[in-house]
Amino acid sequence: MVSPDSSRIGSRGMRVAGNFRYIQFILVILCGNVFLLAPAFSQNNTNIEFRDQGRVVRTLSLTDFGAIAAVVSLKVFEAHEKKERAYQVYPVRPLLDHVFGKTWEKAEEIVFTSTDGYQPSIPVARFLAHDAYFAFASADGAPFTLINVLQNNELVQLGPLYLVWDNLQSTALLADGASGMPYQVIGIELTTFAVRYPNLSPPVQASAQAQRGFLHFRKHCLACHTINGEGGGKAPELNYPASVTEYLKPEYLARWIENPTSIRYNTVMPPLAKEIPNRTTVTQEIIAYLRAMSAAKRMPKKTP
Repeated sequence: MVSPDSSRIGSRGMRVAGNFRYIQFILVILCGNVFLLAPAFSQNNTNIEFRDQGRVVRTLSLTDFGAIAAVVSLKVFEAHEKKERAYQVYPVRPLLDHVFGKTWEKAEEIVFTSTDGYQPSIPVARFLAHDAYFAFASADGAPFTLINVLQNNELVQLGPLYLVWDNLQSTALLADGASGMPYQVIGIELTTFAVRYPNLSPPVQASAQAQRGFLHFRKHCLACHTINGEGGGKAPELNYPASVTEYLKPEYLARWIENPTSIRYNTVMPPLAKEIPNRTTVTQEIIAYLRAMSAAKRMPKKTP
């Protein structure tokens, strides 16, 4: 039986809820962390798009993921926070098998698209050699966020998906740091590197140092930066119309790569991971690649 005052109670409840949301919104704005509102939406309804060479193959929600792969708890070394942390995860391989069949194992690269513009291209060989997982929640029920010490202690939302690796027993994965660990993943695409990034390779006459630098750039820089308009969309273009090597002295460019905060206060650019072997040599090889690319400028294609 409905109480005579139920309509007033219902409308008052709606006003209270509305006021609460308004207060929450104001507090978030004052704190400068708009993304803290993210938990208000249902992450399970977020769609993840799978592509093969640019063609959409499948779109799945996180609810769909649960019907394909079993949820497990995984402890990893959290490279963004420099400590161990446990997540609820789905194994990557069963999901790729379900969407693409075993043909994904013959692909060259997998490109991950994140909502913040981060776009790493990771060799398929890495997924065949190591166990990768899609994290979707913290194992202890804590907010699915982290404090990124690599980016000026920025608080970031990790969902809908966060690619992590079973890295605690792998020296190679630990040396890679946060490389290959994109968060906020909404797109997954099988691709061929040369087809997707035709204007990134150094000129054929480039030095061996520059050629090695190209491989380092692919691994550590491409996810954020573009060269000739190709790469991630999170950070500035480095080659067109003026190469970064043309307006930064080599010693400052090296400092920018290895210790960005020594050049710019409060920058969110992460330093080249300190765990990387021969880090100084890697830096110089990246600069050699950038210098070689200054002679191979291409006007970026306009996006639709």
